Amino acid sequence: MLMFANVDSFYDRSHILHDICLDVPLGKIMAVLGRNGTGKTTLLKTLMGLTDRMKGQIRFDDIDLGQQPTFLRARAGIAYVPQGREIIPDFTIRDNILMGAFARTDGRREIPPLVAELFPYLINNLDRNGGVLSGGQQQQLAIARALAANPKVILLDEPNEGIQPSIVEEIENVIVRLNSELGLTVMLVEQNVSFARRAAHRFAMMEKGRVVATGDIGELSDGMVHRHMAV
Repeated sequence: MLMFANVDSFYDRSHILHDICLDVPLGKIMAVLGRNGTGKTTLLKTLMGLTDRMKGQIRFDDIDLGQQPTFLRARAGIAYVPQGREIIPDFTIRDNILMGAFARTDGRREIPPLVAELFPYLINNLDRNGGVLSGGQQQQLAIARALAANPKVILLDEPNEGIQPSIVEEIENVIVRLNSELGLTVMLVEQNVSFARRAAHRFAMMEKGRVVATGDIGELSDGMVHRHMAV
């Protein structure tokens, strides 16, 4: 469904990703693991067309996305929840969510009913500005915004970073539900190996801008984690 073939990616003259070859299977959770600075975030940004340039091929549903602008990648069904969430602080919760709906191809601009089920606090406070929310509530808002795009694939970049412990488990359970109940394909950049093992079906380990190992999540050994993730 989603394939990277010999992908190199650049910020200006900085060569960040090197010869990335990766298949992300339909309806599964792919955990992208590795130390800080190994290119995990750049992998997601490259998929969304947010780096300065790339070489190679990215295919999604038999469409070559490699040279497509970001908005067409979103309309193809890829939603992005970035590191830091990047909600608009002066927009209301309602308006932040509805921004995601502009990626829909059917013209509908609405808050998905699922958002009310997953995040009742957001629905009960639609007129509050996004900037007054806690980190965990902003993460809920960023996920709700992604769901408003009616995506086929959702990209999540360290969704539990900077979130109060009381909400971490809730966010993790939501991610699992999005896959198990809605069938969404998920690319999950994550440092929490225990969560990756619980949630993901497959993994990709990155080191110095390269994918150095992939496999079923059961093949993610403690030795591999120590070799590629220990500080």
